[in-house]
Amino acid sequence: MRLTVIIPTYRRPADLERCLGSLKEQERPANEILLTVRDTDGETRGFLDRYEAGALPLRTVTVTTPGVIAAMNQGVSEATGDIIALIDDDTAPFPDWLLRIEACFAEDVAGKVGGVGGRDWQPKYPGNSNPVGLVSWYGRFIGNHHLGSGEPRFVDVLKGANCAYRAEPLKAVGFDERLAGGGAQVNWELALGLALRRAGWQLIYDPAVAVNHFIAQRFDNDLNNRGIFSATGQTNAVHNETLILWSEFSPIQRAVYLAWALCIGTRGEPGLMQLARLALVLRERFAVPKWRATLEGRLAGLKTWQNLRGKMRYPARPLPSPSSATQWQAVPA
Repeated sequence: MRLTVIIPTYRRPADLERCLGSLKEQERPANEILLTVRDTDGETRGFLDRYEAGALPLRTVTVTTPGVIAAMNQGVSEATGDIIALIDDDTAPFPDWLLRIEACFAEDVAGKVGGVGGRDWQPKYPGNSNPVGLVSWYGRFIGNHHLGSGEPRFVDVLKGANCAYRAEPLKAVGFDERLAGGGAQVNWELALGLALRRAGWQLIYDPAVAVNHFIAQRFDNDLNNRGIFSATGQTNAVHNETLILWSEFSPIQRAVYLAWALCIGTRGEPGLMQLARLALVLRERFAVPKWRATLEGRLAGLKTWQNLRGKMRYPARPLPSPSSATQWQAVPA
């Protein structure tokens, strides 16, 4: 089994050096490591000119289009591995990271596991939480990949900072180029996960497949840029979520999702009730701008779907019902 690791990177050479150092310490070495580097990224290219890769099977893939989706699509198109693992450049995989990924796929004798991911440990969030990586029937998405604990189990979505997929379905599905944003293009994992689930593939979350995640600065207007609110980033993220779920949901699910999102929502993507809570109870500074950007994102997502409905990559179909199993069991050796 050949393992390819793809690392999309942009202007973070210090983080990238730490990530590559962790890959040098893998108990099961990668067969191929692809760095997707933007053609305008002189900082990363200068670092690579000086970097001593040693035995790392390192190769640079040049990308001319901004955004992580273009970078990953280019990397996947050039990958030669049977399994393609994706990590962020600001992560440091545990020494047994690739070993555990390989074992999980090897033990899948039925050939139904399309993706495997795990926990990305963050210094600010040392606790545990469940559930992880699930999408409710009405559209509420629960992430918590950085907090998951316990046994391996089925999920709907894996986190891009720490995931691996079988090459065949990943190359067939690809990364959704309809999504907005010029950097992280938030919620691409949601699009990929639901597309694979709809095609019948299973996704496994195993907390033991772990990386350390040192959240670094982003040089774009997408979200999670060290806590700085970005109206453009908020609108893009909500646009992407709305477009993805509207594409996947049945008409009834769409109606319920839209009513829930506009009237209630979540703290991160507030509807009217969450707006009142954020503004009046929690006294959040950016409550109103966040709500306004969220509303703009909802409308923009619906508009994109309407404009592209005749050219949809993924035809609108109901979201698959979650598996009745809640825990994955490896086949005994």
